[in-house]
Amino acid sequence: MGRFVLLVIALFILIGLVRGALKFGRRGAPEARAADGASELVRCAHCGVHVPRGEAQLADGRSYCSEAHRRLGARD
Repeated sequence: MGRFVLLVIALFILIGLVRGALKFGRRGAPEARAADGASELVRCAHCGVHVPRGEAQLADGRSYCSEAHRRLGARD
């Protein structure tokens, strides 16, 4: 009876490890996700709000959170 309980516990641990490894494989490594630039945040030069690089408005080498702030320019 004791061996059976240990075998069941070991089986559950093994299943958990395999599921975790498969889940990590689908998501990819954190470095790989950040490398595409989609999740990288940039700071608005006007108000300081952080927005994803893909959604930012760019002008004169600076990033802005919106078209209105791009027109207003950087706040110094």
